[in-house]
Amino acid sequence: MAGVRLKNVSKVFPGGVKAVSDFNIEIEDKEFIILVGPSGCGKTTTLRMIAGLEEITEGELYIGDKLCNDVAPKDRDIAMVFQNYALYPHMTVFDNMAFGLKLRKTPKDEIKRRVHEAARILNIEHLLDRKPKALSGGQRQRVALGRAIVREPKVFLMDEPLSNLDAKLRVQMRTEISKLHLKLNTTFIYVTHDQTEAMTMGTRIVVMKDGFIQQIDSPQKLYDEPANLFVAGFIGSPQMNFGNAIVERKDDGKLTLVFGEYRLDLNAEKSAEIEKQGYVGKEVIFGIRPENIYEMDAAGALGNHASIPLKADVEVTERLGSETLLYVVINDVNFTARVSPKSKVQPNEQVELLFDMDRIHIFDKDTEKAIVH
Repeated sequence: MAGVRLKNVSKVFPGGVKAVSDFNIEIEDKEFIILVGPSGCGKTTTLRMIAGLEEITEGELYIGDKLCNDVAPKDRDIAMVFQNYALYPHMTVFDNMAFGLKLRKTPKDEIKRRVHEAARILNIEHLLDRKPKALSGGQRQRVALGRAIVREPKVFLMDEPLSNLDAKLRVQMRTEISKLHLKLNTTFIYVTHDQTEAMTMGTRIVVMKDGFIQQIDSPQKLYDEPANLFVAGFIGSPQMNFGNAIVERKDDGKLTLVFGEYRLDLNAEKSAEIEKQGYVGKEVIFGIRPENIYEMDAAGALGNHASIPLKADVEVTERLGSETLLYVVINDVNFTARVSPKSKVQPNEQVELLFDMDRIHIFDKDTEKAIVH
């Protein structure tokens, strides 16, 4: 088993296109790391550099204690699972899974043992004689995983392995891959653009944008304490709501956010941090998650953390059974509120909403970095 370390790793493609810049991370042995970000952020390029499928322009890559910049992909002791499965159509499932082992001249008995063991783990023993065209998408993905498992690698690399599956199967396979990680007890590095996938599977998440790391943290920490506006908006579904406000001091000395006609009073802890960092009198961006916005009848649950009521024009309501999403406009700014499924609110009505002021996030308007959570 092995950890993976990337030290100041960069990738520049011909023509000077910089895909990854100064990437630094220490991935511990047996960790499940997720690289997440929008298309073109450099996550797949990073994975391909670890695999040896892309050359590293600058920096160092260690797998275990071994510097691997110039080590051939086949000698890195890694296995990669691709988005498009990459199965051989003319071979049976057994032969697809056994192919890499045959190339390595592994004894036949050992190949048979490993393939059957992997098939048992993935519940595809009954498919070993079939060819890929006779399999569903989910079954093909299991075969691709099986082909990686039989190699018994130190590190598993997975490049958006679930993106070709339908929504229900994706949820099921997420669970399967998490179970697989616990069973195999190996290092997993997993690329996805789906933040729900990232939040549910990873021990740590690397959020990327434009080739740069934005934040590396546990799923909960990313959610509760995003480092900047991009991470705050990317992690969470529906995404965090944002508005511009000016920090003012009231007559009683407390700080408030002036948001159009509304004054959103800050608690003592947030006020102290904003004061300390010199933001009184300045414009900032505040963020609030949909689940931290309440209808007036839920004011009791908020106690004294509630803002003053804000009048909101309801544009759309989505009733999802377990919750209702209200898409509203407050002060010409769009907000999404996640409220009780019992909500009676209809489109084109006006509703009064409350913000949980203990859960408000504040960001610098120019740098977009978080000031206080």
